[in-house]
Amino acid sequence: MRAAPAAAAVDDSKPPVVPTTALGRGMASIRILLGLTFLLNGLAKFFDITRVSLLGFRATLIGREDAAGIMQRNGLESRGGRGTAVPLIQDITRFLLEHYDTVRWLLAGTETIAGALLVLGAASRLGALLALLSALYVQALYYSSGAWLFEEPLIWVPLFVLALVPAGRSWGVDRAAAGRRLDRGRRPWPY
Repeated sequence: MRAAPAAAAVDDSKPPVVPTTALGRGMASIRILLGLTFLLNGLAKFFDITRVSLLGFRATLIGREDAAGIMQRNGLESRGGRGTAVPLIQDITRFLLEHYDTVRWLLAGTETIAGALLVLGAASRLGALLALLSALYVQALYYSSGAWLFEEPLIWVPLFVLALVPAGRSWGVDRAAAGRRLDRGRRPWPY
């Protein structure tokens, strides 16, 4: 029987290819951008604001009733078809639309809280997880709608990474919170 090869020695004397500070700041930039996306869309639902104009730049946000329209179009009708092909999503969508008077506020609150956690870097992995659940539902809605292939993965893939990686420790509140938990011998998630 052959012995397993010895693990290659790690040479700690060489600097990393990309400094960890730069990686942390890069992840923090992605965290803040996605956080602003969710925060502003959540606030748009609370205050029913759909149009934004700033220094000549005009854009739209997904307002209170816009979310119901997206659910209706993509979850049930899907451009005149029979709706999304993902099992149970049509049933979930019907339930959400039947209770939309409550769901609209839960959605607004979830997006606002998730966005604020991401922007502040406070329990950032929890914020990413909350946003990820919402984004995966939208991905399931768009699954068979004929939307651009990469439209939703551009949101949920980085959120998935942010739910795993402690990006709130760079430019965020998580740095201090994680340090305190580590000092007490506790696991630092969601910081």
